[in-house]
Amino acid sequence: MTAQTQPTVTVDSLQAEITRHLKLSIGKDPSHASVYDWRMSLSLALRDLVVEPWFASTRKTYEGQHKRVYYLSMEFLIGRLVEDVTINLDVEQTAIDAMAALGQDYKVVVADEPDAALGNGGLGRLAACFMDSLATLAIPAYGYGIRYEHGLFEQHFENGQQTESAEGWLAQRHVWEFERPEVAYKIHFGGYVSEEDGKANWHPAETVLASAYDTPVIGWKGQWANTLRLWAAKPVKLFDLESFNRGDYVGANAPERLARTISRVLYPDDTTQDGKELRLKQEYFFTSASIKDLLRRFLSEGHQITDLADHVAIQLNDTHPAIAGPELVRLLIDKHALPEKDAIELARKCLAYTNHTLLPEALESWPEDLFARILPRHHRIIQMIQHRHLEETGSDVRIIDHGNVKMGELAFVMAHKVNGVSALHSELVKETVFADLNTAYPNRIINQTNGITPRRWLYSCNPALRGLINDTIGTKWHTDLEQLQDLNAHIDDAGFQEAFRAAKSANKNRMAAWLKDRNGVTLDTSAMFDIQIKRIHEYKRQHMNILETIALWNEIRDNPTADWTPRVKVFGGKAAPGYALAKLIIHLINDVAATINNDPVTRDKLQIVYPENYNVSMAEILIPASDLSEQISTAGKEASGTGNMKLSLNGSPTIGTLDGANVEIRDHVGHDNFFLFGLTAAEADAQRADHGYARRAIEASPRLSRVLGQIAAGVFSGGDRYRYSDILHNLYENDYFLVSCDFDNYFAKQREVDAVYSDVTRWTRMAAANTAGMGWFSSDRTISGYAQDIWNAHSVT
Repeated sequence: MTAQTQPTVTVDSLQAEITRHLKLSIGKDPSHASVYDWRMSLSLALRDLVVEPWFASTRKTYEGQHKRVYYLSMEFLIGRLVEDVTINLDVEQTAIDAMAALGQDYKVVVADEPDAALGNGGLGRLAACFMDSLATLAIPAYGYGIRYEHGLFEQHFENGQQTESAEGWLAQRHVWEFERPEVAYKIHFGGYVSEEDGKANWHPAETVLASAYDTPVIGWKGQWANTLRLWAAKPVKLFDLESFNRGDYVGANAPERLARTISRVLYPDDTTQDGKELRLKQEYFFTSASIKDLLRRFLSEGHQITDLADHVAIQLNDTHPAIAGPELVRLLIDKHALPEKDAIELARKCLAYTNHTLLPEALESWPEDLFARILPRHHRIIQMIQHRHLEETGSDVRIIDHGNVKMGELAFVMAHKVNGVSALHSELVKETVFADLNTAYPNRIINQTNGITPRRWLYSCNPALRGLINDTIGTKWHTDLEQLQDLNAHIDDAGFQEAFRAAKSANKNRMAAWLKDRNGVTLDTSAMFDIQIKRIHEYKRQHMNILETIALWNEIRDNPTADWTPRVKVFGGKAAPGYALAKLIIHLINDVAATINNDPVTRDKLQIVYPENYNVSMAEILIPASDLSEQISTAGKEASGTGNMKLSLNGSPTIGTLDGANVEIRDHVGHDNFFLFGLTAAEADAQRADHGYARRAIEASPRLSRVLGQIAAGVFSGGDRYRYSDILHNLYENDYFLVSCDFDNYFAKQREVDAVYSDVTRWTRMAAANTAGMGWFSSDRTISGYAQDIWNAHSVT
């Protein structure tokens, strides 16, 4: 069997395989099997169907010696895989029927699967979408990351405040992965570098093993499969028996403790010195293992090391794997005896870097003394890279500057291409964070606007809308999302509009039932579902959203008999454990919700919900149910966004600023189908130059002044006047993200949203136009752009 042919899977054959695995792999009989047992048996049966196309794809890549793409990312937010695999194998209905024949509810079984705790937000979900598209397009690829034992954290609310506990996703067997104990690399830290016969020798102080775990990533219709290889840290010496026998029981476990710490938690709090050291070790750990692994694979095919760039394309997803440049140079010099200049040039031909932020604080840098202590050989190599960069370009941009090693500059200098992730963002990258490097390396910066996989973010998560689209324009959109433009011929048809509303209603009812079961909350599904789901950060301005909600509450209370459009305001997202102001914003949202939801005057017109522990599976419920998409970041601060794409694709008009991919979304769906407000990026910069702008804007806004006064008076904090003083001080005295300046315009635009939503026909047309206009935002298109403009990689058919 080749990668292009699949055996026919019937209900009977799948049922037989599920039963076989239940008995032989799980050790249960049907009468005693739990939901977990059935889910594991179904997963194993599905995994069996993935293995042969996975093997066939690997064989074909080796036989043709095709170029491979290596995607290095700190996060891969893959979500649940049962549904993903059934969809991409085109056996969804078969699986549903097979489970029913076994007396099981497929939806219940699927919902039992925990989300893999391998990511935080958009960065990790983008990586997962890219892996889906690479497989669908049959481009040979590996994803490389860390197999986090606990991931980010599990979010809970206690008295409205975020608390964090360890994710327990690996408490159960992760059935989709294959452990590769034979694939392990020694990763070194610390020590010193000596010079012998003109050659540098690194004498490390600590060593751990990077051990591989492989998850196959199957593309559409099972035609091709790639590999997500995650690294777990393990001790070189399993147990120090000598120390144990001496009575040093703690010391005996030290090697394992060091190793497990490295792959235990995503994004350890780096506000401490120990946290910084751990995070740097994590980044080097997975990057070094990945570079060593791809070199081993490349050399096993009999190639010369000087031909590396003809067979290898390495994409750095943000600055986390930026150490890949020095690591590859180190191996080329120290292990393969290439001259320094040749090693740097060869490494650069292989490496490309995706920038995801314009926030200076998000471009990683490490204290030079810390970096030199943990990676002494790489510190010397970066000095060498910097010297050649300065000498060859005449630039005065340094990688090591004022006692810091700047990873954004390192990634830029060592990449042959640097891409932004939206048209606006790429231009701002040239003009702001990398303006001087753009001058030194003209034409290095290009744009590749982000995309999302339509298989996960429409076909799978929204079966009601999927069915309507299939019935209306056929099924070619599954792999060519731009076919959705054919819906434009139908969006004024009354029958189509009625069916579109029915699909949205079904999704809202599904979300309401889910929330009722999960939290005991009852939603009015006739109300507008107004949704903001994303990482909690000041620039994303969840606090502006909740301030506007308070202002709306005031207006309703002042005039309760007016014709108000009922709203359910939905928030979702986590704040980094060390980000105090973001956590305070969460507390404010929950305090305001407690007040407003219990107000008998307004609770039928305004409701706030904030389900804890937002993840991919929750997004798959919330996004199809959304009526209004909140994309309200300060202009010039959001690189792209992908949540904006998912919501718009599922028929949710956007209220937003001209920021990130909002600009392109508005162009594609039509300016009349997007609720635009707020300052532009240029206007925002100009506003910040005007001293005292925030306080003046607040004083000029009676609505905002009233809201902030209520918060200061303790209206939402049980009379505690100081609980939110940090938020208030920030808004009055700093407000870098311009909540005060955009607030009145945002409030007014929301009232325009109310008016349009009350016109059912007009709103339905806007929502449908959003779905019809989102075809360009497929990750298939994005990956095709990377393959052509950056990787010089091709589909294997």
